[in-house]
Amino acid sequence: MTFCLDTVIIPPENNEQIKNAVILLHGYGGDGKDISMLTLNWKRFFKNTVFICPNGHEKCEINPMGFQWFDLSKQDEDYILSQSIKAENVLKKFIEEVKDKYQLLNSNVVLCGFSQGCMMSISIGVTTEENFNCIVGFSGKIINVNNLQTRIKNNSKILLIHGEQDEIVSSNYLLEAKDFFERKKINIQTNLIKNCGHNIPIEASSLALNFIKKNLEIK
Repeated sequence: MTFCLDTVIIPPENNEQIKNAVILLHGYGGDGKDISMLTLNWKRFFKNTVFICPNGHEKCEINPMGFQWFDLSKQDEDYILSQSIKAENVLKKFIEEVKDKYQLLNSNVVLCGFSQGCMMSISIGVTTEENFNCIVGFSGKIINVNNLQTRIKNNSKILLIHGEQDEIVSSNYLLEAKDFFERKKINIQTNLIKNCGHNIPIEASSLALNFIKKNLEIK
């Protein structure tokens, strides 16, 4: 089966039967290979899990060697929202393809992303009819609070992690997301990493690993 997005796929070791999928979404200007680096440590803890790391559906405007989920060349909220909705539609199709290929349900799928990939994970994760196993986001935000609050359909568990000194996406957005989801009675955990900028340090990777392990084990 061919997916609608070019994808790095890291299968389970020893040909273990696939029972879960972790879908990793890269940041603005990145690609699937970049975000797949998280799996170097994670994969040994998940014997029955495939890691899926797609490239964005568009070439990045500022880095043609990389990809984007939506265009950021215009500082216009309505434009950004419309572009992100287009990306959602592509990714929702992609996720259905992954589920079909590996015979999985939403409850077997973890959405995880960095920066722009985190934004997409949040948007998709809570707007589908059924809960995902969980959602993990690094250094991201809710793209448009007013829009998202009209589209929430599930209460998937969420972990958001942010660097206190993030110079690209302010850590204030972590607090905004926490307040938003708590008001919506959605189970959200947050961690603010000290002395950390716009990246995924070992501490953040370990927090995410433990959160995913716990949720995949109790699904």
